[in-house]
Amino acid sequence: YWSKYTLRDYLKADLYSHRGTLPNNFAQTLSDTKQALKAVCLFKDEYLLDFINVEELNEQEEDLDERIVEKAIVANVKKFIMTFGQDFSFIGNQYRIKVAEEEMFIDLLFFNRELNSLVAVELKSGKFRSSYLGQLNTYLSVLDSYVRKPHENPSIGIILCREMNQTFVEFAVRDYNKPMGVVTYRASEDMPERLRKALPDIEELKNCCRKVWF
Repeated sequence: YWSKYTLRDYLKADLYSHRGTLPNNFAQTLSDTKQALKAVCLFKDEYLLDFINVEELNEQEEDLDERIVEKAIVANVKKFIMTFGQDFSFIGNQYRIKVAEEEMFIDLLFFNRELNSLVAVELKSGKFRSSYLGQLNTYLSVLDSYVRKPHENPSIGIILCREMNQTFVEFAVRDYNKPMGVVTYRASEDMPERLRKALPDIEELKNCCRKVWF
């Protein structure tokens, strides 16, 4: 029978194998081999963000879509951190950085205790574009120059988008000098059809839950 936890666990089940498979340049940009391996193992290449209402997203207005995703993550930041990985602390959203009188704003900024690094996350509502890497590389340069503490490791950047061509991303990211990776996200509405068909009818699920509780 289905317990109260099973539905969410089932939705996440096909994501477990995604850990450590994100396209990245950690090996080239992190001089400490152990640090690079930790970074690779920490992130998955795809995350289930089931608190995002995909019906609100409109691919014709990417900036608005990104703000909707950001708002949902900030409102559910504890759940996002639990999904994202261990030892993350949330520093802030639209985190302001400035260099040479130019202001920039990082969508989401975290600190990871295991990596001892700042982690900048840029949200993109559509498919990955190579231009995103240049923007993120600049953010990481500013973080390392003006925000990172002397005892901390180099800052790491993650682009979180809806779609990517993994082979293309691996090619695009390899020559940048800051540690970056690209991952995708999906809501429960984006599940593969095989998972949708495997889930029980909602009334059947309710009845099973009543049996568990009563």
